[in-house]
Amino acid sequence: MAQHIALTDQTADGADKPDAAVVRDALGVGVAVGLSGFAFGVTSAGSGLGLLQTCALSLLVFTGASQFALVGALAAGGSPFTAAAGAFFLGVRNAFYGLRLSQLLALPRAVRPFAAQWVIDETTAVTLAQPTRRAARIGFTVTGLSLYVLWNLTTLLGALGAEAIGDTRAWGLDAAGPAVFLALLAPMLKTATERAVAGLAVLLGLGLLPVLPAGVPVLVAALAAPLALLAEGRRRGRTGQDATDGVEGDR
Repeated sequence: MAQHIALTDQTADGADKPDAAVVRDALGVGVAVGLSGFAFGVTSAGSGLGLLQTCALSLLVFTGASQFALVGALAAGGSPFTAAAGAFFLGVRNAFYGLRLSQLLALPRAVRPFAAQWVIDETTAVTLAQPTRRAARIGFTVTGLSLYVLWNLTTLLGALGAEAIGDTRAWGLDAAGPAVFLALLAPMLKTATERAVAGLAVLLGLGLLPVLPAGVPVLVAALAAPLALLAEGRRRGRTGQDATDGVEGDR
């Protein structure tokens, strides 16, 4: 049980990862993703949100996929409720990340509410890649701090420069955020079930774009997870039943 609750100070083979290497990797992720905040600032301003609204989203929401989903739905003519609902459901995944990271990091209670703001895809990926608790804490802190600062700074610059750039769709900047998200997500799809969920979500989201109001296809695409898991459960049930029948037949 203890192995599932906390990271030990050493890896199984006793090897540590140098702090400098952890910082380098964390900064690489933080800087690379943080720069896409410029695209969000431009896209948000292009969708009709004001400077303060755009910056507030990055400061308070701080989860790129949800932010892009919100402004994308608004830009496509979706209602604020639908846009907010889509952003909310995309952001729910961070709560599940938090359950895992709370065990790995074991931060003091007074720090946890502040650390929760940084629980996103990138910090989770860097943290889970570390071999020790010390490295995990360094990776989480450096990734979260660098990404938060840079994302908010570039959001401000993007919103201020939106008028000078003009039509964001002509530059393709509205696709920068989703592209970064997909690049981070793709290597994590290791099992057939995970790939099936992702593929079904894409089919649902894109297939329903012409027939449903803006923002709604994202909500419907969330059904891919329970549908795929249900199918996987039934498949395993049938496999287990077939194995049982085979054993009984041998008797």
